[in-house]
Amino acid sequence: MSVVHLRPAGYGLVRAGRGSFLVHRRSALVAAALLLLLGAACLAYLCVGEKSVAPDEVVRILLGEPSPSAFVVTELREPRLVVALAVGAAFGIAGGLIQTVARNPLASPDIIGISQGAGAVTVAAMTFGLTSYTVLPYVSIAGGILAAALVYAFAWRGGLHATRFVLIGIGIAIALRSLITLFMTKGDYLVAQQAQIWMTGSLNGRGWDESAPIRWTLLLLLPAVLWAARAQRTVSLDDDTATALGARLGGVRLGLVAVGVVLASVATGVAGPVDFVALLAPQIARRMTRTAQIPLLCSALTGAVIVVVADLLGRRLFSPVELPVGVLTAAVGAPYLIWLIVRSRAAGGAS
Repeated sequence: MSVVHLRPAGYGLVRAGRGSFLVHRRSALVAAALLLLLGAACLAYLCVGEKSVAPDEVVRILLGEPSPSAFVVTELREPRLVVALAVGAAFGIAGGLIQTVARNPLASPDIIGISQGAGAVTVAAMTFGLTSYTVLPYVSIAGGILAAALVYAFAWRGGLHATRFVLIGIGIAIALRSLITLFMTKGDYLVAQQAQIWMTGSLNGRGWDESAPIRWTLLLLLPAVLWAARAQRTVSLDDDTATALGARLGGVRLGLVAVGVVLASVATGVAGPVDFVALLAPQIARRMTRTAQIPLLCSALTGAVIVVVADLLGRRLFSPVELPVGVLTAAVGAPYLIWLIVRSRAAGGAS
C-alpha cells in the first residue's frame, strides 16, 4: 500500500542529511533576489564617495590585497556599512514581530512609541553627560522596554485588541516626544545640538566601536529570532484555534514583543530613531513573498537594503552636504503611512 504525502501548496521539501523541512518556494526566491540586491548596494556603498573606488579594486581590498584606497574602503566606509546593515536588519525584524503580535501593519516600533521611549532615555542620558555611542545603545534598551510595558499594560483588557494597541501606542509616542523636547531644552546647548542630530537618525561618524553593541545584540538574540520565526505562525492564527492547538498565547506574544523591543531599542541607540524602516520593511517583504505571516528573513534583508541605499543617497545627493539617513527614510515612509491609513479606512468602510 503506497503512502500519500500531503504538502502545502507553494512549499518544497528540502532534505539535509537525515532531516527534512518545508521551504516556501517564493520566499526562498525573494530572499535570494534581496541578497543579490543587498550585495550590489553594499558594493556601490563602498565604491561611491568623495573618492571613487572601482568595484574590482574594492573586491580586491576586501580579499586582503594591498591598495592605496584600502584606508578609505576598510576604515572609513566599511564600518559605517556594517552599522547600516545591522540597524536595517534589526528594525526589519523588530517591525515584523510587533506587527505580527498586534496584527496591524501600523504597529511598528516608531509608530507605537518604542523608538520614542528609547530616544527619551537616551536623550536624558546625554543631558546628564553620557554621550558615548558605545554605551548609549544599552541605555536605550531600558527606555524601549519601559515604553513597550506602558503600551502593553494600557492596551491589555483581558486580551490584546489591535486597534487599541496602536492608538495607545501613538498616544504614548506623542507624550514621549514631548519628554524628549523637554530634556533637549533643559540640557546644555552643545549636548542638545548633538541630541538633535541623533534624533534625525544618522550614521555619520559610526565606526567599529559604535557598531559593537548592535553586532553583539544580533548575535546573542539569533536563537531567539529563530524561535520567533517559528512561534509567529501560532500568533497569526485566531485565538481559539491557537489555544486548541495547545499554544500559550500570552507567553508567546510577550516573548515576540520582547525580542522586537530589544532589537528596535538597540538599533535606535546606535543610529537614532531611523523612522519608517520598521514600518516599511515587513510590509514590503510580505507583499513580495505573498505569505500569510511576515517572513523575518526577507524583512531583515529589506530593512538592510532600505538603510544602506538611503544612507548612500544621503551621502551623495547634495554632496558635500550630507543628509541624515532618517531624512531619506522619512521621505519615503511618510507617504506610505498615509496610504496605509487611507487604505485601512477604505477597507473598514467597505466592511
